Amino acid sequence: MQRIALFPGSFDPFTLGHKAVVDRGLELFDRIVVGVGDNSAKRGLLSPHKRVQLIRDVYRQEERVEVTLYDGLTGEYCRKEGIPFILRGMRNAVDFEYERNMELINARLFPEIRTILLCTPAEYAAVSSSIIREILLNQGDASVFLPEGITIENYL
Repeated sequence: MQRIALFPGSFDPFTLGHKAVVDRGLELFDRIVVGVGDNSAKRGLLSPHKRVQLIRDVYRQEERVEVTLYDGLTGEYCRKEGIPFILRGMRNAVDFEYERNMELINARLFPEIRTILLCTPAEYAAVSSSIIREILLNQGDASVFLPEGITIENYL
């Protein structure tokens, strides 16, 4: 049986921290589905479809990574698609508290789905999509925080 995990998030934009979690997750899982959450109430830097394309471009050489757009509850998506694990990354204690609470709620609503929390490598602990968005919106150079070969202007 294949071990499949969903790595959900807004990924606006997808950073080196996100990539580190996916790469580490590939050591544990046979396949990872990167689920780009489509929240129409949120106005982001990149459209959801451009975020999907960016992540697909990052993993174009890795057949074990799939990228999809979804909406609604993450647990419902996992249940519908038969995905037994949710993969999440943590940068710090604040992330841990949030992720632990989400895991507790999901365990009650979707007891068949397990959440796996991975620590983000120290060099990416301060990297967040919201900080990167702020840099980009103010015409700063955020390339050092983005996966190699990604030029964010190609996705705007």
